[in-house]
Amino acid sequence: MRATPSDSHFSSTIIAGFVAVLVGYTSSAAIIFQAAEAAGASALQIGGWLTTLGLAMGMTSLGLSLYYRVPVLTAWSTPGAALLITSLPGIALNEAIGIFIFASGLIFLCGITGLFARLMNIIPLAICAAMLAGILLRFGLEAFASLQINFALSGGMCLAYLLGRRFMTRYAIMLTLLVGLAVALIQGNITFPQQSLHFAVPEFITPQFNVSTLLGVGVPYFMVTMASQNAPGIATLKAAGYAVPVSPLMSWTSLTSLLLAPFGGFSVCIAAITAAICMSDDVHPDPKRRYLAAAAAGGFYLVTGVFGGAIGMLFSALPTALIHTLAGLALLGTLSGSLQQALSDSKQRDAAIITFLITASGVTLLGVGAAFWGLMGGVLAHIILTLPQRAR
Repeated sequence: MRATPSDSHFSSTIIAGFVAVLVGYTSSAAIIFQAAEAAGASALQIGGWLTTLGLAMGMTSLGLSLYYRVPVLTAWSTPGAALLITSLPGIALNEAIGIFIFASGLIFLCGITGLFARLMNIIPLAICAAMLAGILLRFGLEAFASLQINFALSGGMCLAYLLGRRFMTRYAIMLTLLVGLAVALIQGNITFPQQSLHFAVPEFITPQFNVSTLLGVGVPYFMVTMASQNAPGIATLKAAGYAVPVSPLMSWTSLTSLLLAPFGGFSVCIAAITAAICMSDDVHPDPKRRYLAAAAAGGFYLVTGVFGGAIGMLFSALPTALIHTLAGLALLGTLSGSLQQALSDSKQRDAAIITFLITASGVTLLGVGAAFWGLMGGVLAHIILTLPQRAR
């Protein structure tokens, strides 16, 4: 029997959903693992976090796509996780959970009040982009610093990434991961812990709230998540021609994150890059039917949630050089895009470079981290440099 057009379209939506989830995990699961480690989570707790995140993204992607009949795909905040890696060391795990709740609460407030668009207009986009670039700089540096630790592993991954970008852009990170795993296996650098695979039950962690950490980490985390994850996610939907109700999407995703934060669900946001995979002409010729790809992705996310413990165990078994190289290469596009956005407007360039340098410096003042001071320094510079001059 020949496959009918409807059969082929159904298959393409399923494949698109699977690829979207696969790209999402291979491009940033290493960053999530590092963020959880930086928060002080144990290997078992990290597995529970990945379970929580998989289930959360599955429920929201599936539910919102089917309800609105629009390809709404959710994701964790990769830029937010990058900030957490640099900001959470030295902060108690209970305080990290407090930060997640605080940031999710702010996003939920923006959603139910409709303040999202207005809030993002207060701080120039160039300064937000510069802060993100300052956060991501460390990852780019560590990717190539790993060449000194294990040249064959990191060098092979870098070469695979370049070849992937040249010949199969969508699968570049996947190819990089596969090459890294192959080299690590040959070197004998993958060591699995002596424990059986099992469903990682999410553990409730009592939150603690500290003003300095909420200001130093919570506020920048909120800004990065809104500016670098939710805003591009909404823009991607609109660019594809989908009129989406912004406030309800913000409210539902942030409420999910707010409720699941004590179990490690540190963020649930609107996806951009992986969502675009579900919106192309190859998915379905009828744009009104492409929501099925996002719904399929939600189903695959639910499956990954069930196997969160296995994913956590895999990353705990991998050599540090592999994780650092994979994370750095996966964030190269975001880093370069942020720098371009930060420096494109000559009128905001000085304020943006100040933001970038303060954030990248890693300075801590009054117990508050560099990302917050970078943001404040950039805003202050922007105000001073744009003040109107009095006529003489």
